[in-house]
Amino acid sequence: MSEQQQTHRRVVITGLGVVTCLGVGVEEFRDGLRSGRSGVTPLVSFDTTGFAHANSCEITEFAPEQYMHRVDPEELGRASQFSVAAARMAAEDAGMPLDVLRRQRALVSVGTTDAESRDLDGLVADQLADGPQQWDPVRARRATAGRLSTSIVRELELTDVEAVTIPTACAAGNYAIGYGFDAIREGDVEVALCGGADAVCRKTFTGFYRLGTIAPEVCQPFDLDRKGILTGEGAGILLMESLESAQARGARIYAEVLGYGLNCDAHHPVAPDQGSIARCVELAHRNAGVTPDEVDFISAHGTGTKANDVTEAGAIRQVFGTPPPTVSIKSMIGHTMGAASALASAACALALTEGFIPPTINHRETDPDCGVDCVPNEARPARLSVVQNNALAFAGNNAVLLLGRHDRKVTADA
Repeated sequence: MSEQQQTHRRVVITGLGVVTCLGVGVEEFRDGLRSGRSGVTPLVSFDTTGFAHANSCEITEFAPEQYMHRVDPEELGRASQFSVAAARMAAEDAGMPLDVLRRQRALVSVGTTDAESRDLDGLVADQLADGPQQWDPVRARRATAGRLSTSIVRELELTDVEAVTIPTACAAGNYAIGYGFDAIREGDVEVALCGGADAVCRKTFTGFYRLGTIAPEVCQPFDLDRKGILTGEGAGILLMESLESAQARGARIYAEVLGYGLNCDAHHPVAPDQGSIARCVELAHRNAGVTPDEVDFISAHGTGTKANDVTEAGAIRQVFGTPPPTVSIKSMIGHTMGAASALASAACALALTEGFIPPTINHRETDPDCGVDCVPNEARPARLSVVQNNALAFAGNNAVLLLGRHDRKVTADA
């Protein structure tokens, strides 16, 4: 550990809130990951007439009123409902009473790709049918992206708080967590609720469909026969605080946030760049003070598209030589866009705590051009110390996060 790192506060994750198609809450999410459950169902959020195939990973059992006691759920779009529910669950999971949380200087940062695009879909439909004068005013008010973070502040009645919504697409969850990591490490805030949220919408499904990247049935990352992504939805919010704070109140610690790396190469609107991804991984390792041989498994971006998986696997091999197990939970929960890396971070934290590597399901034969051990179809017991979470977004926005056990042994030259 460097001298600079020793002068900063260490940051740990003590609470998890998750809303996914595998279930709502930590236990259902963990059990789904461990058992390799598939969340794929036929898409029902909107009329899919005219599409040759329309599977998705939607959440069918979510009752926002169970988690929202102050804000009327009807005032919020679906993504904001997810983010508020996940934040409340994270605080409860951390064992931090709300009156204690309210007394602390706090940060709320939520990443997203689409924000409330489901409501925007509806407004566009209303305008095309009857003109903008017929817009539903409630729907119009709740369509702003800032509500994904500010609604958490309203619901939890936080007052000494900074609230930001970070729109860096499919890497946004890791961006939001990195922002919280910096704020706690530097002493700017005492506690942070960070993650990502998105809801299935027509705009995004149609966009990926027109790109030819929607799989007809299931998502098969790193498989020779992979055919693309399945759109999904949900939210993952982590409660983070300093190690000193967590230990002082006797909190359970899921994982320590060791560091992260960000870069944006702007190489291409949709095609990832191997060299840029590799540089981002190296940045993250330096920031976290770890070496490649210390990483026990990688939670890959792993979309299941031809281009992403080969390019990402190439970047991993470029840095690691022989990579550690490299998995994609998108095979189970689909591509949840701005929530994807936040949910993957929650999965990594659970893996560290529970001692297992989540599987990549729907796997038959590994693509030799990928050449990674994707832990096919069944979770693997493992004693883990350091894990890596990759997130890659359109236009070359890359964000890589490193988590570790807070009680791990640190090598002298790390």
